[in-house]
Amino acid sequence: MGKSKKRIIHRGKNEQFSSMTRTDAVQNVVQMLNNGDKEAYSLITLFGLSAEEVLEAGASYEAVKGMESLLK
Repeated sequence: MGKSKKRIIHRGKNEQFSSMTRTDAVQNVVQMLNNGDKEAYSLITLFGLSAEEVLEAGASYEAVKGMESLLK
């Protein structure tokens, strides 16, 4: 793969969440947890989300309890 294509792919991966606020991140984490998406881990660690925030936003208790080691 050429350098240009590598840069384009890399830019596309890193600019998925170019301007995300903390509230947007919480909502996305809740949706990801409900869908069973593993990308929720990266958002939780990036924003340092707490279990309370995620529960108040509507995540299930079981999903939050399963991620207890990541959540503050």
